Amino acid sequence: MEVSPRDYQNVPIDIQTGKLLDWLVDRRHCNLKWQSQVLAIREKINAAIQDMPENQEIKQLLDGAYLHYFHCLRIVEILKGTEASTKNLFGRYSSQRMKDWQEIVSLYEKENTYLAELASLLVRSISYEIPSLRKQISRCQQAQQDFVRREEECQLGAAELRERFCSSCKQYGITGDNVRQELLALVKDLPSLLSEVGAGASTLTEAIELYQACVEFVCESPAEVVVPLLRFVGSRGNTTVYEWRTGLQPLRVERPELQEVPEQPKEDSIDWGDFTLEAAAVGDGAAANGGAQSEGIDWGITVEPGPQQDDGIDWGDGESQEVQITVLEAGTEVPEGVACGSDALTLLEHTETRSQFIDELMELELFLSQRLEEMEEEADIVAMTQFQLAPAVLQGQTSAHVSSLLAATRGLLGQLCTRSMQHLFMILASPRYVDRVSELLRQKLKQAELLLAKKELMGQKRQEALAEQGALEPKLDRLMERTKELQKLIEADVSKRYNGRPVNLMGISL
Repeated sequence: MEVSPRDYQNVPIDIQTGKLLDWLVDRRHCNLKWQSQVLAIREKINAAIQDMPENQEIKQLLDGAYLHYFHCLRIVEILKGTEASTKNLFGRYSSQRMKDWQEIVSLYEKENTYLAELASLLVRSISYEIPSLRKQISRCQQAQQDFVRREEECQLGAAELRERFCSSCKQYGITGDNVRQELLALVKDLPSLLSEVGAGASTLTEAIELYQACVEFVCESPAEVVVPLLRFVGSRGNTTVYEWRTGLQPLRVERPELQEVPEQPKEDSIDWGDFTLEAAAVGDGAAANGGAQSEGIDWGITVEPGPQQDDGIDWGDGESQEVQITVLEAGTEVPEGVACGSDALTLLEHTETRSQFIDELMELELFLSQRLEEMEEEADIVAMTQFQLAPAVLQGQTSAHVSSLLAATRGLLGQLCTRSMQHLFMILASPRYVDRVSELLRQKLKQAELLLAKKELMGQKRQEALAEQGALEPKLDRLMERTKELQKLIEADVSKRYNGRPVNLMGISL
């Protein structure tokens, strides 16, 4: 089937954009060596733009990224108006500006060099420049998302650290405004807290007697006194170690003062002290008296002449008084009835007695819990038979009563074994523990502050990425507009060469 010339005129020409240059060269529309011709044209353009008339439209054209053939045509049209006075009778211009730009246009039209250059610009824009700008914009958007995520992580991390700080302060029983001073203030309230614990031990008298009766019944002989320290505190309260050790109340108590360690400086600094050097008077007879003072320094050494030999050294050969060594026993200097040192501490303040008190409490708790379990097992015939001959104090107990005694014991034990009480005992034993705890809590706040500072930094970087994206998007829009313009110009130019047949450049997605 033959196509009529009229129908053939409407058949479109589809050209793959990536192969546009090859298509033009293969069909002899452009020369294979068009690049060298373009280089010569660009040199003439660079020389011609140095001398241009004052015109707003020309300024806008020169401000563009790249001057091509159609721009040069527009400049020639503008120069026809500005250089009209230089036109002669033959229609030629004597202006050098007009001659330069007319020469540039003629060089472009020679062998259709302008068409190869426009095709090269189009391929470069579509294949490289537009994808590169889109990739940069996509990278900026991805960076903004990452910075937003990291900001949220820093915010959550800082909130978690502050929550841990508040939780730790709650465990210590402080508010956290001034950790060191608040911990030291808690230590001052410790004696009153321990006195309450000592007073609470008096409620365990019945449980202690029950434990004592059970031990004596099971051993079938008078046993030694059980939980002696717990019994002592229940009867006399939280007294001094001296009273527990001797059985007598001290006439005077000299408690050791709690040494408050000065707060460490926040910055690394060296305290050189305050040195004051006073020059000592060195007399003329200093050398005769042993030369103890030299250059104003008193070494604290004095040489006194004695009835020794001429050289002043006593070798122990002569008659002398016998040397007597007296050994003093430890503690002989402390008057009787005075409690000092560790004896002046209360039973619950002293580490050894407090540990013994807690051990005895736990011993009593285990006994009561075991006894309660035995009483609740009604099917245990052996236990029931065994306690038929037990004293009335053992047989008269009920499960409810033993359970109440167990609850009282556990309550008293819980007061001594709380987290805050353990920290107070640590501070009492080592004042430097306050500095360690303060530094530990301060580190949590510092880490929270660092995370907040990092969050601000991430916010600044996110703003920078946003600003970079804002600068790239207008460039992309302008480049896409120029690319569409180039596409229309090339399609129209090729269409004229084929008698107006429609031309479609394929593979352009803008």
